Amino acid sequence: MFNKILIANRGEIACRVAATARRLAIKTVAVYSDADANAKHVSVCDEAVYIGGSAPKDSYLRWQKIIEAAQATGAQAIHPGYGFLSENEEFAQACANAGLVFIGPPASAIKAMGLKAESKRLMNLAGVPLVPGYHGTDQDPALLQREADSIGYPVLIKASAGGGGKGMRAVDKSEDFAAALASCQREAINSFGDDAVLIEKYVQRPRHIEIQVFGDTLGNYVYLFERDCSVQRRHQKVLEEAPAPGITEEFRQQMGAAAVAAARAVNYVGAGTVEFIVEQKPDGSMIFFFMEMNTRLQVEHPVTEAITGQDLVEWQLRVASGEPLPLAQDQLKITGHAIEARICAENPDNNFLPATGTLHVYGLPDCVTFARNSGGVRVDSGVREGDVISPFYDSMVAKLIVQGDTREQALSRLDTALAQTHIVGLNTNVQFLRNVVQSRSFMQADLDTGLIPREEAVLFKQEKVGLALAVAGAIAHTLLQEKANEARVSQQAVWLDPWARRDGWRSHGPSTRRFDFEFQGVVHVVTLTTRHDGALQLDVAGEVGEFSFMPVINGVDVRFAAQRQIVHVYINKAVAHIFTAQGATYLTAIDALAHAGDTQIEGGRLTAPMPGKVVSFSVKAGDQVIKGQALAVMDAMKMEHTIAAPMDGVVAELLYAPGDQVTEGAELLKLVA
Repeated sequence: MFNKILIANRGEIACRVAATARRLAIKTVAVYSDADANAKHVSVCDEAVYIGGSAPKDSYLRWQKIIEAAQATGAQAIHPGYGFLSENEEFAQACANAGLVFIGPPASAIKAMGLKAESKRLMNLAGVPLVPGYHGTDQDPALLQREADSIGYPVLIKASAGGGGKGMRAVDKSEDFAAALASCQREAINSFGDDAVLIEKYVQRPRHIEIQVFGDTLGNYVYLFERDCSVQRRHQKVLEEAPAPGITEEFRQQMGAAAVAAARAVNYVGAGTVEFIVEQKPDGSMIFFFMEMNTRLQVEHPVTEAITGQDLVEWQLRVASGEPLPLAQDQLKITGHAIEARICAENPDNNFLPATGTLHVYGLPDCVTFARNSGGVRVDSGVREGDVISPFYDSMVAKLIVQGDTREQALSRLDTALAQTHIVGLNTNVQFLRNVVQSRSFMQADLDTGLIPREEAVLFKQEKVGLALAVAGAIAHTLLQEKANEARVSQQAVWLDPWARRDGWRSHGPSTRRFDFEFQGVVHVVTLTTRHDGALQLDVAGEVGEFSFMPVINGVDVRFAAQRQIVHVYINKAVAHIFTAQGATYLTAIDALAHAGDTQIEGGRLTAPMPGKVVSFSVKAGDQVIKGQALAVMDAMKMEHTIAAPMDGVVAELLYAPGDQVTEGAELLKLVA
């Protein structure tokens, strides 16, 4: 076994690999970029080496620097994680040339499976079922048109070197083929530097089911069962589960044997995933076709670990060090059901636009934090509260994995765990994931890659927390904070001025206090009445009722309008973020006196109103400006926002340049009076 390894990755997977290495008493070396100088993965490793700028091309894709770092620190092997260099044959070969073990397959296997057309030729020779299609090297557009017509529509055009949904087009009829081909080739050349494509029959309502395979240097192979990854948005996975619902043991064995045959065909070593398209016929029977092989560990590997009780990273390390596979095929068993949800910084209601910003609150459910989970909840994450999600890397914040004795139990456990996941500071897909889990199709295991569009009506723009509960929670939190502040003052002062108290007491009659909130784009005036006996009454948009609350662990027990809920409230600036068992929402407190006496609307701010990109500046350092004058334009959430001068003054300095990504609240320029 190795004494020290370098982890050529960042974030969640780097932390994941480091955890297994630590358990096996293997020292670890992290690498980091400018943006990751204080990242979690740096702190959990024994050593860390700086490798360059924030953009991946300046750091995590510079394999020469990574190999130098491994040699300088005495690492014997390099674990590539997934993404970045994990499927780069040149990097794998360079490791071998430098006398370092690449914890993954040999470069020849990566190369063989890297090009879709070549991999399908090899799979055909190995007897692995293929989708009817054309995988040849002749890329003449007229030939491709004839092949598509021969296969029969709909067909799928796919970039041969592609992945992640890029360079892919579905075509429904012959007359649309030429335009779709040209578009696909343009995207392929821009994304992969190769415009070669293949043509395949487009399977209607396909399921995406993959098999986890492992091979060692002694010629042994096993499959660790299947994962269903059908729930996808923009050809990227959202939820993954194991075992795949509705799969018979006979079908599982057929897929497993085909996956092992695929691995043998390229002399595969280490962890790999053979991905299949599964089509269900009208009679209920199923048929599967080879899609591609991912020559690395997959993001969704924890669900396989959960149902098998195995640590796949440990398997990788043992196999890479020359040991045989830890178990034979007949020793592997499935126990229970596991589901993984990818928590991402993005806005599902705005076409899943990625989000950036600071994790002001990062609350996670109680969980087992590492592998070998015999049940319950596990979180794999590469960030901590206070960290910044930057625009340089993938938007995934964490992976939430649950396991139950049955799928139904796992579903319930996942929904509860998502409800306990409280993130404040940027948009996330947590509520969207809950909507998917609660949808009819997912609950009934009616799975295919079109699930999200099919259930669109119940997945997007769903407000699960009403105005009354949101306001009641925000006011309860405010009153508790005021009471706590007064208690601190009273401990420090001999006498507390009764006129300074904010509990609403009056010597005669009730008192009324006003709150202004913006909720769902509408401003609401809310009144809180305190009667002489101390009882509270709340009026929210005409809904009047008794109001009471009491603190509980990390939340408030709120009663109003025939509702009783445990509400968790987090205040970030003027925004109250509300989390309940049903869902999450937010509202903004409005200071009614903020503009008292103003005869004009405030000209603008000098900070970014949300994460985005600087489009342009209309001024330069030294320019004289007047209040309300446009200074800069930002592009955020696919909308342009104008930053205007809040006062007359002189531009002292521009702090960013057009094209720069900025986080919410970032100061864009300095203005002096």
